[in-house]
Amino acid sequence: MLISEIFYSVQGEGELTGVPSVFVRTSGCNLRCSWCDTKYASWHPEGITLDVEQIVAAVLHFPARHVVLTGGEPMVAKDIHTLARRLREEGLHITIETAGTIAPDGIACDLASLSPKLRNSSPGTALGDDWRERHETRRLAPGILRQWVEHCGYQLKFVLESEADLSEIEQVVAAIGVPIAPSKVLLMPQGTDSETLRQREATLLELCKRFGYRYCNRLHITLFGNTKGT
Repeated sequence: MLISEIFYSVQGEGELTGVPSVFVRTSGCNLRCSWCDTKYASWHPEGITLDVEQIVAAVLHFPARHVVLTGGEPMVAKDIHTLARRLREEGLHITIETAGTIAPDGIACDLASLSPKLRNSSPGTALGDDWRERHETRRLAPGILRQWVEHCGYQLKFVLESEADLSEIEQVVAAIGVPIAPSKVLLMPQGTDSETLRQREATLLELCKRFGYRYCNRLHITLFGNTKGT
């Protein structure tokens, strides 16, 4: 498997914010989000090739009982199902951070951190027509999101730039086709620095209060900035 990085930190987003966790970041992604903060693992995959047992050994080097499979898009990684199974055998809690465009297909997972991509993720003119069309075609797959929701524990994490994104979020949640509690919908401000996050958080807080959604901070940005290994 091509691995961008393995590091020990605290979860910065979602229901497990603040929990010490080992992060396994795979390289490669089937989307090209304009605001992606890990382009080194998504747009321009880099890293080293490790087999499943080498990855498991690296994870077990740390004292955490939570492991996060992230990317890029971890579900496109070769042997991801085998890796998840081995981590489960070691008794670890597994979070998979995914856009929800690839079916779980029985993968071992305790928390699916699903991040459906809205129109604000379009790469625009940053890439050629082929990638723009590919991204738009792939970015939303309600039927696959439903499979994840029915497969394991989940959270739906949406990146917002403004209140204008809210109607699309409501459409996506409805299209999944099963009841979704508002508390399972997390609103996260788009931004990779503390100042941008502060500028957008007030709007998101009001939306959460109005609709019962959950505000999703980016703790790692506040603590460490937008840096690798955090």
